[in-house]
Amino acid sequence: MLDLTADPVELTAALIDVASPSHQERELADLIERSLEPLEGVEKYRFGNTLVARTNRGLNQRVVLAGHIDTVPIADNVPHTLSDGVLYGCGSVDMKSGLACYLKCFAELANDPDLSFDLTLIAYEGEEVESEYNGLAHLQRDHPELLEADIALLGEPSGAVVEAGCQGSIRASIIARGTRAHSARAWLGHNAAHDLAGVLSRIASYAPRRVTIAGCEYREGLNVVGLSGGVATNTIPDEATLAVNFRFAPDRSLEEAKAHFEEALGLEKGLELRYDDAVPGALPGLDDPVAQGLITAVGGQVRAKFGWTDVARFSSLGVPAVNYGPGDPGFAHKIDEQCPVDQIHQVAASLRAYLTS
Repeated sequence: MLDLTADPVELTAALIDVASPSHQERELADLIERSLEPLEGVEKYRFGNTLVARTNRGLNQRVVLAGHIDTVPIADNVPHTLSDGVLYGCGSVDMKSGLACYLKCFAELANDPDLSFDLTLIAYEGEEVESEYNGLAHLQRDHPELLEADIALLGEPSGAVVEAGCQGSIRASIIARGTRAHSARAWLGHNAAHDLAGVLSRIASYAPRRVTIAGCEYREGLNVVGLSGGVATNTIPDEATLAVNFRFAPDRSLEEAKAHFEEALGLEKGLELRYDDAVPGALPGLDDPVAQGLITAVGGQVRAKFGWTDVARFSSLGVPAVNYGPGDPGFAHKIDEQCPVDQIHQVAASLRAYLTS
């Protein structure tokens, strides 16, 4: 069993040493389930490899502590190593360090008289792969009542500061079709790649918006992230595709973002637009009094989350949600993934101070 009350760095190291790449989370889920079992007066649920534990002490407000247990594939970076105050290993940033802090606080405070909020702990599978496997998405669909709360915290790496909300994301393909021909007789064909020149130019000259919401500045972006096409070096291509990504601030609904996206593209007749993925953002929700206590506990350090995270799932249910965990997200998914141990201690201490405030 895991010692959920151990030093959070030791607990993080123990979590890292149980390899749990996506679709292979069962061993770690079993271990966490066994480690939560001794907690008295706590409701416990398991759905696949997603675990939910809830206190029901009749406190006035409820806080969700959520973190995913899966990682990207192992890259010769398990088991962990510790050197000069830095913990290395797969998941050390994304996000076993955040999960360790959440597990520790839940286990220590579930029956502590100083606890100020009822707690819901969610340790879920399948975050690093397609959303159809995401354990939190399954809860949102099948058991939304388990996500109800006054605020939700997600243990995504945020450098031990609160990263509020998240931006939405649209991924789409713009497809042009022409007629194949030998390049020596180009007039016999129609070059599909050339048909993308107009939209490519408009994307290149797009002026992204900056918007401040609840004191957090979000920065939008419209970018080509992939180009494909061509048959051979002596052949006019009969198909060409641009892959485009639009990151939008959470003050736009998904429908509003799609409308703006299509207006900015201004596609010429004959071009096909295919949406590959589209997810809404999440408003920061910092105006809620229960969020103000968290901001105080972390010393007032708050910034916007530019990437998309699962906080959006809570936001869609009307639950304010923020990202809060140790580690630099720039090290996520890297072979040398690493997290400073002082940030792990900082998050665990600030979280405890918040939950007992």
